[in-house]
Amino acid sequence: MSSIKIDRLADEVMKGLNEYAEVTTENVKKAVRKAASTVKREIQTNAPKDSGDYAKSWTTKKLRESSHTLEMVVHSKNKYQLAHLLEFGHCLRQGGRTKAIPHIAPAEELGIKQLEAEIERSIKHG
Repeated sequence: MSSIKIDRLADEVMKGLNEYAEVTTENVKKAVRKAASTVKREIQTNAPKDSGDYAKSWTTKKLRESSHTLEMVVHSKNKYQLAHLLEFGHCLRQGGRTKAIPHIAPAEELGIKQLEAEIERSIKHG
């Protein structure tokens, strides 16, 4: 008789753990989406603005999603060649270099910190 009670208890514990895992996974996916949006917004805000086309070209895209994972990427749709040149500077034809305008790395750092904080908060508070 006690073996039946233990089996029921084990089933309830497993059910509770599975529900917790499902809720936690959804919260982490929300945090990933939110962090990707923050990175995009920060890049757009801090990007050099000549015509504004470069800043407007940034977008987020879902690469993969499974029941337990979500991979997002933030990228420039049509000005991707320019991103590296602006971020790090480049050589000029007549000699010298252009000034680097770091706008991607700081946005990435902010996104990482935000993601870590959101995940910690969701785990602690459900």
